[in-house]
Amino acid sequence: MFRKIATFIHEVKAELRKASWPWENDPKIKGFQKYKELVDSTLVVLVAMILLAGFVSLFDVLATKVLAMLTSLAI
Repeated sequence: MFRKIATFIHEVKAELRKASWPWENDPKIKGFQKYKELVDSTLVVLVAMILLAGFVSLFDVLATKVLAMLTSLAI
């Protein structure tokens, strides 16, 4: 059992070394500049979420109005 756990941890470490991390490895870069790619990606995700929330809200309001109009016609 311990051998399987050790093998798993070793394989995880090997895969993590292959990964492309979203920050600079250059020791000359300091502060937030080191995380520029990470910050940019986060901003893109936040803007996309806001746009999607706006679209869903607009569709919900329109659908509510249309259904209210259709049900008022039926009565």
